[in-house]
Amino acid sequence: MSKKILIVDDEQNIVISLEFLMKREGYEVSIASDGEEAVARIRAEQPDLVLLDVMMPRKGGFEVCQEVKSDPALKAVRILMLTAKGRDTEVARGLAMGADAYMTKPFSTRDLVEKVRAMLAEA
Repeated sequence: MSKKILIVDDEQNIVISLEFLMKREGYEVSIASDGEEAVARIRAEQPDLVLLDVMMPRKGGFEVCQEVKSDPALKAVRILMLTAKGRDTEVARGLAMGADAYMTKPFSTRDLVEKVRAMLAEA
């Protein structure tokens, strides 16, 4: 059975490239364009991994991460935060909120694919 990945980003061009990349790797992909939609999809679909942008409308990535990680029913969902905010304080905040990993934009697609593979192998 293929692993499920939820891509959460409000920038359409990033979503398109991430979706292409993850499908090419054989993953089942769904998409959310804001934080509230992300939480609803995570609850409904229980993806194996969420690629989560930090700055989004309606609910930010840090809030989504904290909400998901504080729910015992969603404990198995892994979160990889993707963001242009790469300062140490933001990385530390993301990890403190429960993110399993953090990558800053722009990122190498090869590095992202390797990170996703490693995270799903650990799960």
